Amino acid sequence: MYQRIAHIALVVNDYDEAIDFYTQKLDFQLLEDTRLSDSKRWVMVAPKGAKECSLLLAKAANDSQKSSVGNQTGGRVGFFLFTDDFWRDYEKLKNRDIKFIRGPQDFEYGKVAVFEDLYGNLWDLIEPNENNKGVLS
Repeated sequence: MYQRIAHIALVVNDYDEAIDFYTQKLDFQLLEDTRLSDSKRWVMVAPKGAKECSLLLAKAANDSQKSSVGNQTGGRVGFFLFTDDFWRDYEKLKNRDIKFIRGPQDFEYGKVAVFEDLYGNLWDLIEPNENNKGVLS
């Protein structure tokens, strides 16, 4: 038996501003942008080289959905971006005016810093320690 998580929906205010943020600020690839109706698109982005999971950018369609933009995980870190070079990516994101909520820290599992996306969702930037790469991936 084989299963995998293919996409994770991320509620956004606007498709184009979200695409711009993820592709220009975080260097994600735009995998698909298909118009489904006048108000709905199928938009997927993912980090370059990602093979398993992508973000499905879903435009908020009603007040309930709009209220969750930027707070889909109740203020907790909800997204985890792994890197093979923490300092390269940390400095790149800082230079692109990404707001870091918590600066770099070393933990037994690796080096981590917490940043916000354009809506305030919290992300961990993580470079796992060599002996934890299999555990955390």
